[in-house]
Amino acid sequence: MPPRRKVDLLPKELRQWLQDELRERGFSGYEDLAEALNFRLEEEGLEVRIGKSAIHAYGQEFQEFAQMQERAQDEIRTFLEEASLKEEVDVTSALFQQLTTIQWRLQMMMSGDKLPDPRGMKDLTTALNNLIRSTSLRDGILRAERSAQSQKLDQAIATGRIDAVAAQAAREVMGLA
Repeated sequence: MPPRRKVDLLPKELRQWLQDELRERGFSGYEDLAEALNFRLEEEGLEVRIGKSAIHAYGQEFQEFAQMQERAQDEIRTFLEEASLKEEVDVTSALFQQLTTIQWRLQMMMSGDKLPDPRGMKDLTTALNNLIRSTSLRDGILRAERSAQSQKLDQAIATGRIDAVAAQAAREVMGLA
């Protein structure tokens, strides 16, 4: 098994800084970036030094990942705009399956012959669980809104503002019945 790349050995904060810098610099200026990164490593007392070619290789891989992520987000955003709130649970389930499949394929491509890094699947699972929890929260909000709308119709019947037949028709139109 080949040794881990030096970039992968960076503390999380420095790897995040590197990713931010790569984006900010438009995935170029690797010589200056190597200098800045090595200065930060030295400041933090870390003995590892990373060359521009290693940063360039990482930068190309990260750029490709960032572009795929951006495209996926655009597609998901478009898909969600077209889907109604009522279909959201089905949409979330489909997205969960799609994202799991994409993550697995990406990890298999990036890992070559060896098994994928389980941390990537853990991160994906955590993100998807957060998505599911937020969907449950939205479902709760939707139920509360529908209940409030139904109560308003009941109050309108009680005060004589509308009759029961009109209220039932309104419930059907609003999807409350």
